[in-house]
Amino acid sequence: MPLPRCAAFLCICLSGLFCGPASAQSNRGVDLNEGDRLRSKGDLAGAIRAYRKVYVYDPGFSGNIYNMATAFALLGQADSCFYYLYKANSILPSKDALEDPDLYPVMSDPRWQRFEEGLVQLIVRKNDTLYPDIDYARKLWRIRAADQAYYWSIAIAEKKSGKQSEAVKKLWTLKQSINERNQQDLEVLLKSEGWPKISEVGYHAASAAFLVIQHSDSALQSKYLPVIHQLCLEREASWQWYALMYDRLQTDREKPQKYGSQVRYNDTTKKYELFPLEDEARVDEWRREAGMGPLADYVKQWDIVFTPKSK
Repeated sequence: MPLPRCAAFLCICLSGLFCGPASAQSNRGVDLNEGDRLRSKGDLAGAIRAYRKVYVYDPGFSGNIYNMATAFALLGQADSCFYYLYKANSILPSKDALEDPDLYPVMSDPRWQRFEEGLVQLIVRKNDTLYPDIDYARKLWRIRAADQAYYWSIAIAEKKSGKQSEAVKKLWTLKQSINERNQQDLEVLLKSEGWPKISEVGYHAASAAFLVIQHSDSALQSKYLPVIHQLCLEREASWQWYALMYDRLQTDREKPQKYGSQVRYNDTTKKYELFPLEDEARVDEWRREAGMGPLADYVKQWDIVFTPKSK
């Protein structure tokens, strides 16, 4: 029975992108990081109380207001989410909200379209050359948010009840259904618009296409890997995307990976491990070429020890 693959390079947290440098403790005794600490433990109600304390002390701190809005979204409290979301963006408008997976639960709300349209207009007025194809970028931002949605919830559920709990299984079932719809939506876009170029839609919007295909099946990955490779040569895609998808295809075919990006959980040892490597002596060389750091540093997050071999 194949060992389960780890969700490497899946979860990209966007919360707090508005936050600037701030000390952990204000001179009035307001702990600016308390909300984030509680949130990381899954205590959204407690996090909101902490964010509100900071809001009373500094109502102009857009990062804190934004984090409060996303916490309300994760709790399913859309009214409060939109109230604070508008407040945050009135202080410091940013397109980051349009691709934030924490806001995915409110993106089906009728009010979201109005919020999205208003924010896009602000972005265009601010810099109309930033995203030459803003309409395509906007669609991709939504797809990216859907792709990354619920990983936070899954991680919290795993901590509280274990990886094999019913709660975690139900969340993964929900995630799979979202991924399937996302793949269908992306395929429609790719047929009409072509694979997104970084110069046309920006890096994050273009990465949405990569993420969705990376989380699909080997048939779609095989179809689009050559496209990504060609766009990398044109500097319109990231070599890291290519490396990750190449390794995913190799390991799916039970072949050694080249860049060392794929790990799996071993139920027997209860530890994570690397999929087999094509060449341990050259893996860091290939990773450098793709703009990736040393493999030993990368796998530390799974408590894997890797010692490079000499050529």
